[in-house]
Amino acid sequence: MIRFLLRRLGAAIVLILVLSAIIFVLRSISTGDPVRAYLGANASAASIAAERQALGLNDPLPVRYVHFVGGLVHGDLGMSLRTRRPVVADLRDFLPATVELVTVSFVIALVLGTLFAVSGALRWRGSALFRGSLLLLATAPPFLLALGGIVLFYAQLGWLPAAGRGAEANGPTGFLLVDTLTTGNFAQWASAAQHLLLPALVLAIAPAISIGRIFRASLELTLRADFVRTAESKGLTSLAVLTRHVIRNSIGPALSMAGLQLGFMFAGVVVVEQIFSWPGIGNYLASSLPVSDFPAIAGITLVLGTIYIAANVVVDVLQVLADPRLNA
Repeated sequence: MIRFLLRRLGAAIVLILVLSAIIFVLRSISTGDPVRAYLGANASAASIAAERQALGLNDPLPVRYVHFVGGLVHGDLGMSLRTRRPVVADLRDFLPATVELVTVSFVIALVLGTLFAVSGALRWRGSALFRGSLLLLATAPPFLLALGGIVLFYAQLGWLPAAGRGAEANGPTGFLLVDTLTTGNFAQWASAAQHLLLPALVLAIAPAISIGRIFRASLELTLRADFVRTAESKGLTSLAVLTRHVIRNSIGPALSMAGLQLGFMFAGVVVVEQIFSWPGIGNYLASSLPVSDFPAIAGITLVLGTIYIAANVVVDVLQVLADPRLNA
């Protein structure tokens, strides 16, 4: 297991270095002048030349890449051309809101996907309506689901708020659900949960179907296996057979799909955050793109890529824990 983990961590480091190289090359061949954008259009040629020298932009490309990687190791992603702040500081402010949204969405997707798979594989009575409704919702694009949810749950029913997080994040973690709960502010926790529920549901619907379909197919295949019939012949209940034998032997493909969907959720969060005015990196990226704030765009890309790679390492480890034969 240790050797497997070291192999996966080594591969993850290589992938992160490749991603950083791609980002660096794109940053280098960008037609925009970051120094002029940072100093302003009225900056003199002498000040631009001095700033380029100070930033090391006149150095050879390999030297600049080494400095770039060195800065990444020390947590330096450059200065945002739009906010005039370090990109790391901006991400520290915006990333917790996105991580909280995606985490809750991912948990909802896992729950809905598991219900979709188990109810379909075991032919639960009345579950066809649930699965059909979920499939119908998954056919709609996220922006349409978001707008429909706002019209229904905010404008018509008044059950859920339409925008924002409900409060400013001023706790140690930046996660409102955690900070308000640890401080005992249950009223603010309830408000944060209400603001989070609708965007989280919108973000979770499509991944839930993807995970549920793979998990259902795997469950149905395992339920036809000989060892399941043997367990049933010994008098084990359907629930005992499912929890002790079937799920563990079926969960591998679903874990792989869950890792992929987690990455897709971070990619799709941009649209959801804009519609719900969610103060996360999706909104930060949407504001940085029109002004060609490449340091901010590169920083977000690197952070999201690293999260995606790390998530897949975790999924690989969980697969080996579920099925040790994969470590052979």
